[in-house]
Amino acid sequence: MSRKVQCVLLGAEADGLDRPPYPGELGQRIFENVSREAWQRWLAHQTMLINENRLTPFQPKARKFLEGEMEKFFFGEGSAPPEGYVDPDAG
Repeated sequence: MSRKVQCVLLGAEADGLDRPPYPGELGQRIFENVSREAWQRWLAHQTMLINENRLTPFQPKARKFLEGEMEKFFFGEGSAPPEGYVDPDAG
């Protein structure tokens, strides 16, 4: 049986993650408040951020940037795409 969470992104109860997806306090907050579906949305957004900003995720500066965007995506005002980004799936 799946664990349920009140997802902060979807605004509804949904299947939760099996374990914290990220280390530390942020990972625990995500585990407690983010659904599997919302986590998948973040992974797609994170991939776009990495590609568009030409980030190397193992570099500390890139990790710090992505962690800040993750915080905003789930618990803040949202994480916006880079300036000038055109969604290939849009219209």
